[in-house]
Amino acid sequence: MSFRLIGRIALNLKFLLLFTTFLVTTTACTNAGAVALPQSTPATMAAVITAQPASIEPVEVTAAVHTKIPSPEPTETKGAKRSSNTPPSTQDRSLTTPTARPTLGPDSWKELPVVPQPGERVVEIYKRGLELGNNPYAFSKVGDCGRTPAWFLGDFDRGEEFYSLGEFEFLKSAILAYQGSFERTSLAARSGFTASSLLTTLWTDLEACQVTETPLECEYRQHKPVIAFITLGTNDIWLPEQFEPQMRKIIEYSIDQGVIPVLATKADNAEGDGSINATVAKLAFEYDIPLWNYWLAVQPLPDNGLQEDQSHLTWGRNFFDVPENMTKAWPVRNLTALQVLYEVWRQVSGQNG
Repeated sequence: MSFRLIGRIALNLKFLLLFTTFLVTTTACTNAGAVALPQSTPATMAAVITAQPASIEPVEVTAAVHTKIPSPEPTETKGAKRSSNTPPSTQDRSLTTPTARPTLGPDSWKELPVVPQPGERVVEIYKRGLELGNNPYAFSKVGDCGRTPAWFLGDFDRGEEFYSLGEFEFLKSAILAYQGSFERTSLAARSGFTASSLLTTLWTDLEACQVTETPLECEYRQHKPVIAFITLGTNDIWLPEQFEPQMRKIIEYSIDQGVIPVLATKADNAEGDGSINATVAKLAFEYDIPLWNYWLAVQPLPDNGLQEDQSHLTWGRNFFDVPENMTKAWPVRNLTALQVLYEVWRQVSGQNG
């Protein structure tokens, strides 16, 4: 048997594995919501998500602190256009290097706040993005089917008949600031996506992207965001050893492109030992980037916000002033995502104290 034939067989087997994984996860995403939702006693979200009066004190583990601030006026961004042929400067490269910080304990991530308080590092990344010509009022969604507008944040571009902020009315300023990004379909979010999927041209949308681009490269080039919600891990249980090295590449590429990566823990524990969430938190800690600890937000919910399959989230409409809705994982997901977006925006716009 020739080496060429052996190589061809190995390539076909690898493609078959990827395609099988894609079919399994796509079917799971397609069937999301088909499972009957559990009937449980409503749980309060007060311990996790609270609207606070004007303050800029640090948040506690179980609460986010916010202030009402005016919506910004759009400003013209002047800067060099992004070019894949222009390497970052030495100073820019330092942004992509993990910071020398104490190691995060293996279970410490469970105690991290739902909504982070971003520091100066996000401002440095943001300024680099402006220099590259990124849009200061654009964010991207990166991940699997749970990041598509029908599920994640899309209602906030559709009009107030699709949502109600209730006591979180101060979040309206962030909604207005990033109008147009909420309902946009990302080129880096698709059913079955893993961390590896974002870094290969195999899953590139050839109708919208260049043939040599990966989904992540295409999304950043097309949309030019300053922030990206990077929510991965559920589909990575099939090849767990690839998750951390691929996530590092995603984080470093994002920072290099002047995009603030917002990492998120997931609600499920499909891997059985919580190792994916631990890895996500560790990477956020090392690179000093925002961590949205969504896992903590769903802990008070009935069945921890999961359907009977222990994978898909329970659904409810984004009316945050309806108590029953706030016992479901999807409204809580969208609310806490808005809170994270608000905090990052407040920091980079210089309005955080």
